[in-house]
Amino acid sequence: MNKELRELLNRINEKKAEVRKLVEDKKLEEAKAAKEELRDLQEEFNLLADLEEEETEEALKNAKKKQVMDTVENVKKEISAFVNAMKAAQKQQQVSKEDAEILDAMSEGSDEDGGLTVPKDVRTKIKELRRSEDALENLVNVEHVTTNKGSRVIEREADQTPFDNVDEDAEFPEESTPQFDLIKYDIKKKGGILKVTRELLQDTAENIMGYLKKWVSKKAKATRNFMIIKKIKEICAGLEVPVKGFDDLKDIFNVMLDPNIALSSVVVTNQSGFNFLDKLKDEKGNYIMQPDPTEKTKKLLFGEYPVIKVSNRTLKNMDGKAPIICGDLKEAITIFDRETLTIDITNLAAGAWEKDQTKIKVRERLDIQTVDPDAIIMGLADVGMEKGDSNQDGIKDDRNGDGVYSQAELNKLSRENILTLAEENGYTMTKTAADSKAEVVADFLAQQEAAKQAGEL
Repeated sequence: MNKELRELLNRINEKKAEVRKLVEDKKLEEAKAAKEELRDLQEEFNLLADLEEEETEEALKNAKKKQVMDTVENVKKEISAFVNAMKAAQKQQQVSKEDAEILDAMSEGSDEDGGLTVPKDVRTKIKELRRSEDALENLVNVEHVTTNKGSRVIEREADQTPFDNVDEDAEFPEESTPQFDLIKYDIKKKGGILKVTRELLQDTAENIMGYLKKWVSKKAKATRNFMIIKKIKEICAGLEVPVKGFDDLKDIFNVMLDPNIALSSVVVTNQSGFNFLDKLKDEKGNYIMQPDPTEKTKKLLFGEYPVIKVSNRTLKNMDGKAPIICGDLKEAITIFDRETLTIDITNLAAGAWEKDQTKIKVRERLDIQTVDPDAIIMGLADVGMEKGDSNQDGIKDDRNGDGVYSQAELNKLSRENILTLAEENGYTMTKTAADSKAEVVADFLAQQEAAKQAGEL
């Protein structure tokens, strides 16, 4: 409240006291006149108070607008300093004093490896990009940590172990406490090298950052997917459940998984496993996978459990069997993430100077640990074929069924798959897995043509 309003309020209070005194003295006419003056003072106060409120709101709005503009400007400065530092490193020059100050502020408390700390706004965008629909990171528990090593205490079967009776002033009985596990994490360095041309680093800051964000997000997602799948296989090793049909899946959810886990369970599988489930029917002939009423593009197993499909390249089949992972991955696995992202740049590394390239080394730090191994179960559905399915995905390599393999069909397979296919067909290949895929494809086609000429096809 400003000075003018405070003075006016004092006058209003004084006028109220005057009206009361006049009424007490039975001077009613004078009291009525004073009451009119009070009404005018109150009206004046209300008008000025409304005006001050509007001015305050406008001031707050302008302050917030300035704050947003300052934030945007700071983000621009950070990205500009970051890109300028990349360009300076490529040219083996010193960064400007202004950019150096911004970079120092950004790197405060960052990773001990050094390098350029990626701006927070860019890290946020990378995180959004890497958490796309096929990112398994979305399904596990992720905990941000600030130290490279640490531990968490987890109680086993906490929901099934009641509190004990404890008498007043008595000690709590140690022997009856439930089982606790110590989950230790040890942050590991993850990283890779991106080769870029001199022309890219001569581009605009926006284009450079767009290219970097896209590459880093893909690599970060692939890294996390690989770590999660490796951990799932480690948890389930030797405990895989053969899935031949409807009843085997029912056993997993009804008996093998704890009821509390089953309530929050999902199904994670690859393209082959999804195809197997999508064609599976119950005893009444109804498909066991049904559309999710909340998301038409998604499906539910038994109308209850969301099914997440990832690529066969991400989650590979195992000896012709498609993995069908059932359970609550958030309960089973935790990723401990330092949430640091730094880069180093050089144009003098092996082969970079000769090829007019710059190498960008990107590093981050994280670890993955098992928390509750009983929270997931892996089923294995037999989808492979005896012959003509070298990658064991349940789909014939000879896609058009004409009895021969075209270059386009072979290009869909890996070198190892093509060599397996050649062995099935009795071809004596001159190329091996150590040769390029193009050479292996050409060799296969030559062997196939020779078989044609000999009347074997």
